[in-house]
Amino acid sequence: MAYDKFTTLSSSAVPLPIENVDTDQIIPARFLKATKREAFGDNLFRDWRYNSDDSPKQDFILNNPIYSGKILVGGTNFGSGSSREHAAWAIYDYGFRCVVSSFFADIFKNNAINMGILPVQVSPEFLGQIFDAIEADPNTIIEVSLPDQTISILATGATESFEINGYKKNNLLNGFDDIDYLQAMKSEIGAFAAEKAV
Repeated sequence: MAYDKFTTLSSSAVPLPIENVDTDQIIPARFLKATKREAFGDNLFRDWRYNSDDSPKQDFILNNPIYSGKILVGGTNFGSGSSREHAAWAIYDYGFRCVVSSFFADIFKNNAINMGILPVQVSPEFLGQIFDAIEADPNTIIEVSLPDQTISILATGATESFEINGYKKNNLLNGFDDIDYLQAMKSEIGAFAAEKAV
């Protein structure tokens, strides 16, 4: 399944300065029965967003209209816990295209990229600068350039580079998951197979 191509994203951001956010908090286990990647965004952070009677919790960040955007800024060790890819599905379906943290769990990081979400790992110091900028102005714009592998706070001019695997970077730039990548190489694979068959 192809996703939107990711090149440069300029957006306001939603701050979630909570450490050790695990996949059960991102999408509770009771919502994992569905097999289609649809409507998971409704249950993103379900138990943090809603009371038992389904009324919104007013003090949770996603219920605060002051904050919006396609970038989620989380605390350190984001996406820990079980390997459920539904966590990435929920984040993507809600509308986020980038998650920023000072550390990601490896399995979540890979699931996010395969879903079309760019996980940007920054230093703890730069993460603090992002949170400070958003607190000063909820509309502050964060710019993420995948080609340049940089993330910038436009209001302050602060910039930091981030790392990403070359194969995964190419897939995001083209909107590919692993299957899309192989299908895009179909002619090359066919030519290689024909050459070996001679």
